[in-house]
Amino acid sequence: MNRSNPLFPYFCLVLAMMLWASTFVALKLAFRIYDPMVVIFGRMAVASLCSLFFPFVFKNIRFRVKDIKHIAFMVICEPCLYFVFEAKALVYTSAAQAGMITSMMPLMVAIGAWLILKERLTFRTCIGFSIAVTGALWLSLASKASSHGPNPLMGNFLEFMAMVCASGYALSLKKLSDQYSPLFLTFIQAFAGAVFFFPALFLPGTQLPVQAEPLPLFAILYLGSAVTLGAYGFYNYGVSKIPASQATAFINLIPVFSLIMSAVVLGERFSNGQYMAVILVFIGVILSQDFKGIVRTDPAPLLEG
Repeated sequence: MNRSNPLFPYFCLVLAMMLWASTFVALKLAFRIYDPMVVIFGRMAVASLCSLFFPFVFKNIRFRVKDIKHIAFMVICEPCLYFVFEAKALVYTSAAQAGMITSMMPLMVAIGAWLILKERLTFRTCIGFSIAVTGALWLSLASKASSHGPNPLMGNFLEFMAMVCASGYALSLKKLSDQYSPLFLTFIQAFAGAVFFFPALFLPGTQLPVQAEPLPLFAILYLGSAVTLGAYGFYNYGVSKIPASQATAFINLIPVFSLIMSAVVLGERFSNGQYMAVILVFIGVILSQDFKGIVRTDPAPLLEG
C-alpha cells in the first residue's frame, strides 16, 4: 500500500496490533521450555542489541534533568513491573484470555488521564468502563482450569495489574513524547528492562536454560526484535498521522487477533459463557470510544529518530 494513501496509517496500526497480539502466543511458546524470567530478560537483551542498528535515534537528544523522574516512573511501569505481572499471568491463564484483558487498557488510560492530566472524562466512558470490567470479571469467573490456564482467576487478575502498569507507562509516554522520540524512549525501556531482569536470573527458583531449544529461542528473538521494533515503529507512525485518541482505539483489535492466533497456534478455545463475556467486554469498550478524527496529510517517517 502506498504511503500517500490516506488509509496507510490505519494499515500500519492494524499491523502493530497484530504484532502485539502475537506477544501472548510467543510468550506461551517460550514459557513451555524456559523460565519466565529468562524469557523476559532475553527479550529485553535482544531489543537492546537492536538499538545498534539505529544509531541515529540517539543523536541530537536534548536531555533534561527534570525528566529523570518521569523516565524512571515510565520504565518502572513498563517494562519492569508490567513484564513481571504479564509473565506470571501467562503461567496461570490462557493467551486468549490475557489478550482479552488488554481491551480494557484504553479505558484505564482515559481514567488515568482524567485523574492525573485533568483531561475530560465523559459519562459514556464511565458506563463503557463499567460494562467492560463486568465482562472481564465474567470471563474470569466462567473460566475453568485447563492445561492452557490452571488458575484463570489469578492469571486474569495479574494481567489486569499488568494493564494498570501499561496505563501508567502510556501516561508517562504522553508527557515525554513532546521532548523525546518514541523510538528513543522504546530503547530506554529495553535497556532498563535488561538491567532490571538480569539479577532475576540468579534468584532462587529461577531455572537457567541448559540447552537451546529452536522454537522457544525463536520466540524470544521474535519478541525482542519484531514486536519491539515492528509494533512500536508502526504504532508510532500511525500516531504521527491521526489523533492519538483514535489510534488508541485500535488497541481493541488485540483481543480479536489474540483469539485467532491462540486458536490456530495453541489450540485454545472459549466456552459459550466466555464468548458472551467477550461480547460484553467489546460492547463496553466500543461504547466508551470516540472514533471521530481526521487523518493528517503531513509526511512523517516510519521510524522516528
